[in-house]
Amino acid sequence: MDYQNFAQHDRVIDAIANYYETPPLAYIHSFGCQQNVNDGEKIKGVLLALGYGLTDKAEGADLVVFNTCAVREHAEQRVYGNIGALKNLKLANPKMMIAVCGCMVQQKHVVDKVRQSYPYVDIVFGVNAIDTLPRLIGDRIRTRKRVLLDPVQRTELVEDLPIHRDSTFKAWLPIMYGCDNFCSYCIVPFVRGRERSRTAANILEEFRALVQSGYKEITLLGQNVNSYGKGLERPMDFSDLLAMLAEEPGDFRLRFMTSHPKDASRKLIDTIASHEKICNNLHLPVQSGSNHMLAEMNRKYNVSEYLSLIEYAKKKIPDMTFSSDIIVGFPGETEADFEQTMDLVQKVGYTQLFTFIYSKRSGTKAATLPDDTPYVVKTDRIARLLALHEQFAVGYAQSLIGKRFRVLVDGAGKRPGSFSGRLENNLVVDFTAPCDLTGQFAWVKVTGNKGILLLGELDSLA
Repeated sequence: MDYQNFAQHDRVIDAIANYYETPPLAYIHSFGCQQNVNDGEKIKGVLLALGYGLTDKAEGADLVVFNTCAVREHAEQRVYGNIGALKNLKLANPKMMIAVCGCMVQQKHVVDKVRQSYPYVDIVFGVNAIDTLPRLIGDRIRTRKRVLLDPVQRTELVEDLPIHRDSTFKAWLPIMYGCDNFCSYCIVPFVRGRERSRTAANILEEFRALVQSGYKEITLLGQNVNSYGKGLERPMDFSDLLAMLAEEPGDFRLRFMTSHPKDASRKLIDTIASHEKICNNLHLPVQSGSNHMLAEMNRKYNVSEYLSLIEYAKKKIPDMTFSSDIIVGFPGETEADFEQTMDLVQKVGYTQLFTFIYSKRSGTKAATLPDDTPYVVKTDRIARLLALHEQFAVGYAQSLIGKRFRVLVDGAGKRPGSFSGRLENNLVVDFTAPCDLTGQFAWVKVTGNKGILLLGELDSLA
């Protein structure tokens, strides 16, 4: 993206240059999901356009931006802890600015807490407002007053923001924002708003630019990618968008997340099967294997429907792998409910599983439900679930020994002199090679495993 196109903020650029005695540095930390990471890349792009340099630590930074997550309580507490740790840095450098943005501050009680408990925070702005950051910084410099915005819901999509991507070969590409599902445990629809899809033309333009710039792996992002297309003047569903991108020329592979099971279709599976550039790995969060719990969670599908899609995918794409999210200890979960989850995990055979103990979120329906299950019971359940999953995942890893895979090399591996690469099935292999292949495709032969980490050796360049 051309940072010079941001020149309409030349007054702010001049104000920033005059405010600091030396060229200013910015530190940006994004908590939470991949969507937040991509938002953080846009924040970096905006700040570079304003004349900031980037630094990888808060110490010595002239501007610190915390891009926050509200999905779980632990993430919020981490943010508060990190803000508190900045107090002494601000005392040592009064011109230092601290900004808090993202999902957390889409909640009025959070903004009020920041206003009252953290008087050294200078700027607060919510999601979908990265384009306003230049004005907010300008207002802070001009008035010498804090600029703490109360939450607002913006429905318009802002395109063409500058972006500074963290990787030169792997990229996040949002195709939609927001969520209409209102799962009873989830705060996302309240903080990120309702679903809004980008036009296929804008997505394709950004996608082509990434491929032309040499990006090898592009991941399409959305709170629910399967519902892509709502509100577009020219109708297009997610499967059609995926096929359109997969047919573009170039040496790349496509991933996407996250899929909601109620909207994932056999057409999607057929599309993956028909295009070799789409990775044969499906992240399909089930959350629970109990129909009673799924109803309480407002997930709008049942276990039979979920397993039917999984079975179709296994028949259509024999080497397809699956990953999922599971919540343990949702209010009212019984031992029988949990055993049904264990049964489902065993039937599917997930290669990766992301498990969470239920986290109460104020403002959601689930927050009002009675929760009588002792925490020690919840931790015992999640330990049993992880043990079951590890048993399958390690066995699957062992089944790959002796096979050859095309991997995208991410960088240094865990062993001295080794490199780390990701297979199409999303598993990671640590392999030996005579030279640095970071950012390239390579063929690797799997020679062993250490748990779910594959071990291998370079076979040839791809």
